[in-house]
Amino acid sequence: MSSVSSVPSVSSVSSVPSVSSVSSSPAGASTAPGFPAGLSAARSSAFRQALAEVVADQGEVRFDEPMFRHTTLRIGGPADIWVAPRSIACLQAVLSRCCASAVPCCVVGAGSNLLVRDGGIRGVVVSSEGLRGLRFLPGPDELPGSMQVFVEAGVSTGKLLSEATRRDLGGVEFLGGVPGSVGGGLVMNAGTYLGEFKDVTTQVRSLRPDGSQVLRSHAECGFVYRGSALPRDEVIVEGQLLLRPRPRAAIEADVRALRERRKAREPHGVPNAGSFFKNPAGDFAGRLIEACGLKGTRIGSAEVATAHANWIVNVASQVADPSTQPSLDEAEPPRSGRTLVPGSARDTLQLIEHVRSAVLSRFGIALELEVRLLGEDAP
Repeated sequence: MSSVSSVPSVSSVSSVPSVSSVSSSPAGASTAPGFPAGLSAARSSAFRQALAEVVADQGEVRFDEPMFRHTTLRIGGPADIWVAPRSIACLQAVLSRCCASAVPCCVVGAGSNLLVRDGGIRGVVVSSEGLRGLRFLPGPDELPGSMQVFVEAGVSTGKLLSEATRRDLGGVEFLGGVPGSVGGGLVMNAGTYLGEFKDVTTQVRSLRPDGSQVLRSHAECGFVYRGSALPRDEVIVEGQLLLRPRPRAAIEADVRALRERRKAREPHGVPNAGSFFKNPAGDFAGRLIEACGLKGTRIGSAEVATAHANWIVNVASQVADPSTQPSLDEAEPPRSGRTLVPGSARDTLQLIEHVRSAVLSRFGIALELEVRLLGEDAP
C-alpha cells in the first residue's frame, strides 16, 4: 500500500460535478404564507412540522439525518430533512410543499453510486426507496410473448431481474452486475457488457419540482454512455420497459457468468460505490489508473482498491478506532461482522484529484466521474 502526503486541493478540480438539486422554486411560485423561505425553512420547526403532516403515514421523515446511513460508500454528512414517500401521490405532495416554500430538493435512490460531502445536504433529500410498484402487462401483438414492465424508481435492480427471470423474460441480464435501484439506473443509463437501460426502456415518468408529471419517450430521454438527458431537477418515479421472451437457462447462464466475472475482479467486504470513473473512449479507466501504479494508494479513509483500480473504497473501519467514531445503525450490521464507521468525503475527493492528475499527466486523458457528487464541504 502506498500513501500520499500531499495532493492538490480538490477545489481545483473544475470538472467535478456540481451539486445536483432544485435550487429554487419555478418562476412565479410564491412562498407559502407563514413560512420562512428557502434554506432557512428546512431548519424551521414550522416547515418541518408541516412536511411531517404532509407525509403522515404515507412515508418516513427524519431530521438532521446522517447521509452515510444511506450510501453504500458509508460517507456523508447530515441532510436537513430526509423523506422517503411510499407513493407517487405522497411524493407529489412533498415536492409541492417544498416548491411553495422555495426549499431546495435533491433525489437519491439506493445510494450505490453516490458520494455525499462531509457537510451534508441543505434542504430536503427525497429518497425513492419507498416507491416499489412493479407490474407486468402483455406487450404489443407484433412481439408475441413480450411484456411491458412498469417499474417504480425504488425497486431494486436485483428484484427486477429476479421477477423478469421468473417469467422467462430477457433483456435485463445486465442487472446482475448493477447494484442499486431502478430510478438511479435510469438516470445514469447503468449497465454492463450485457447491455444497459437504454436497450429496454420505452418511456420514463418523472415529476417536476412543483410535483407535476412528465412522461418522456425513449428518444426524449437522451440516453448516452452512463448518462441521460433526464433533467436533474426532476424526480424519476417510474420506467416502462419492453422485455422479450428468452429461455430461463440462457438468462441464468449469462447472469451467472457476469457475477462470477465481477466477483473475481472487484473488491469485497469494504464500503464502496462501484466504479468511480467513466471509461474513456477506446480504453478503460481501471487500466489507466493501474498503469500509473496507483492500486493501494490511500489518503486517510479512502483507498484505490487493490482488486480493481477503478474502485475507490472506504477503509475507515481499518484505519480508525470505532469507539471514537459515530457507528452505523446496529440494525444494519456489516456482513463481515466488523463495525463500520463513516468515511471521509474530503479524503475521497483528494484521492480522486490525485488519480485524475496522475492519469492526465501520463496519458493526457481527463477522467470523468461516474459517481454522483452531492452536498457541501464541512466547515
